[in-house]
Amino acid sequence: MYPIASKDQLAVNEAVRAKEVRLIDEDGSQLGIMSTASALELASQRDLDLVEISPAAAPPVCKLMDYGKFRFEKQKREKEQRKNQKIVEIKEIRLSLNIGDHDFDTKLGHAMKFLQEGNKVKASIRLRGREMAHASRGNIVMSRFAEALSELGNVEKEPKLEGRSIQMFIAPKPASAKAEKKSGDKAASQKEEQPSDKNTGEAASKPVEPEKASEKESEEASK
Repeated sequence: MYPIASKDQLAVNEAVRAKEVRLIDEDGSQLGIMSTASALELASQRDLDLVEISPAAAPPVCKLMDYGKFRFEKQKREKEQRKNQKIVEIKEIRLSLNIGDHDFDTKLGHAMKFLQEGNKVKASIRLRGREMAHASRGNIVMSRFAEALSELGNVEKEPKLEGRSIQMFIAPKPASAKAEKKSGDKAASQKEEQPSDKNTGEAASKPVEPEKASEKESEEASK
């Protein structure tokens, strides 16, 4: 099996410079070693192209193929691969030392959406003026933010002060990990709802006392 060289290395038809080549048929069968002129003549007779697929071999390996169709299918596969390839982006969320609950929840919602889409989140706090003296409060805000996102992401880079900015990176959890967490929560919830065997057993073993007959019924029974 001879791997096909990259597109920039492929020589086609008259561009094949070797005097002789090892020729492979369109269906992959070996046609043996022959002169390049004979290989070109065979390709012309069958309305195919002579494509040099392994130029480094001795002699070089060529294959008979429809080169136009080969390039079209190759480009189609590459396009499909690019389509299926997920590009991970880094989305920045800017927080502050004195962020309010409403603003915090709004920023949290954006971060959750980014993680669910498979992107990373960069949380940052810009320290202004005298806030540099209270940088430790920034770590508290960052820890709260990371904890709120713990079901969707893991802290990839711990909060770190760089210049006048505190930065933290959170990466999305793999889909399998989130599925296991959801499954575990569901099982725990079902376990809590299930009644205990102890209480059920006590209820089942407790004898049912017959109701007392009324005095009138007793008198009628004695007659």
